Amino acid sequence: MTDSINRRHLLRGAAGMVVGTAGLVAGVTMSRNAMADDAFKHLEEDNATAKALGYHHDSKAVDPKKFPTHKPEQFCHNCQLVQGKDGEQWRGCTLFPKKLVNADGWCRSWVKKAGTK
Repeated sequence: MTDSINRRHLLRGAAGMVVGTAGLVAGVTMSRNAMADDAFKHLEEDNATAKALGYHHDSKAVDPKKFPTHKPEQFCHNCQLVQGKDGEQWRGCTLFPKKLVNADGWCRSWVKKAGTK
């Protein structure tokens, strides 16, 4: 009789572990999906850091009177701080963690990318 009781406890424990593990896996998966939803959204021009740095989605729309350091040839796509692959319209930038800037954008922290004309 003790063998059958021990076997029942063992099976109940194993079933509990399976259910618990399934719950843990589901929780981790949901957490990763939530993180993916929060990560790497387009930077909004009204973001506090973007405002402080004068970020614009379109470099051609920058007011030269308000931002006298801006030059017509300066874009995020030829800035040293931009990340990602050439040709991608929205890319990461070291100044804006988990945000994407427009390749045609500009901010006052622009630094000429090495090897560009």
